[in-house]
Amino acid sequence: MVVMFIGVPIAFAMGIVGFFGLVGMIGWDPSLAMVAGVTMETGLDYGLSVVPLFILMGNFVTHAGLSDELYAASNAWLGHRRGGLAMATALACGGFSAVCGSSLATAATMTKVAMPSMRKYGYADSLATGVIAAGGTLGILIPPSVILVLYGIMTQQDIGKLFAAGIIPGIIGIFGYMATVWVVTTINPKLGPKAERVPMLERFHLLKGIWSIVVLFVIVIGGIYLGIFTPTEAAGIGASGAFVFALGRRRLSWLTLYRVLVESAQTTAMIFFILIGAIMFSNFVNIAGLPDDLANFVETLGWSPLAVLFAILGIYLILGAVLESLSMILLTIPIFYPIVEGLGFDLIWFGVIVVVVTEISLITPPIGLNVFVIRSVLPEVPTGTIFKGIIPFFIVDVIRLALLVFVPGLVLLLPSYMP
Repeated sequence: MVVMFIGVPIAFAMGIVGFFGLVGMIGWDPSLAMVAGVTMETGLDYGLSVVPLFILMGNFVTHAGLSDELYAASNAWLGHRRGGLAMATALACGGFSAVCGSSLATAATMTKVAMPSMRKYGYADSLATGVIAAGGTLGILIPPSVILVLYGIMTQQDIGKLFAAGIIPGIIGIFGYMATVWVVTTINPKLGPKAERVPMLERFHLLKGIWSIVVLFVIVIGGIYLGIFTPTEAAGIGASGAFVFALGRRRLSWLTLYRVLVESAQTTAMIFFILIGAIMFSNFVNIAGLPDDLANFVETLGWSPLAVLFAILGIYLILGAVLESLSMILLTIPIFYPIVEGLGFDLIWFGVIVVVVTEISLITPPIGLNVFVIRSVLPEVPTGTIFKGIIPFFIVDVIRLALLVFVPGLVLLLPSYMP
């Protein structure tokens, strides 16, 4: 944490501390050999090829303009209700997240798509930006999720089951945000006035525009769930399908294709650097015996497993105020997952719980990365206004977290039916 606050990027902070920690324990030569081995093995790991492919799929989806059609269809069915445009935004965020997989990309894209309409009909900036910030967090939970992939690799859990486990909590999140909009606009109707009613024929016509997203999601997630292909194969099929849809919509010029490929390569490189640093840090933590010592310390406290779990979740909420989601998960999972496993909790369930907590951190002050993404797109909206709009959605997220903790069946239902 000290090295990070000095200004060193998280990947190098974890790598430096991990390397010199290992030097102090096992010497220079073994530590240097481990750096070389970890770097090569990570770069050549077939299982990690799922990461650039899902990133590529998300970038094709973004550049194909599927977000516009999702919002148009959602707006047609919900916009005429009080707060309907905000509800449509929450629904569109969930749908876009299902094929994008990035919270920051979802927040940035939906800000550009949804804000003009909400402003046109007199929506308060606080409600409009709040629902976009909250809806954007679904990108790291609703599959395919790169963070769930990395969690699965680090804890050796089935990625397909992790994807399946994220579906029901993601749906609960979408409807929870929509219910929040309804409550807020019932209390103060001026926050979200009604828009014009769209004729029924036009509503069904607009549904035709979202068939590609539905098909892409069903093929990718359905194929994994039914055991037809592996997550890596699903990622390849998803990226190819997104490319075909972007091409079919004539949204893909040579310049756009170049940008998509460069953005995908840059994001992949960033994630791999962070992952290599995290693995070095994890190796140091394990060789130093921290997980075992921490587990023994927890036993001496005499706390119940649930109390320990809540302590861990509290640490995540605190860290979420100063760290972004990917860094936070890669930094903490090597320390926490052995303890959680030793306490008898299911690691698939814990993975989803961690991601939900991380979602909350994306809208938690003072960092709240989704807030600053929206702020960069809408520089005229004060940061305080956005955080004010987030408060009711933050409360609903905490309620959802408690529900998933006390009713684990909501997370484990779908994975239990997988082959």
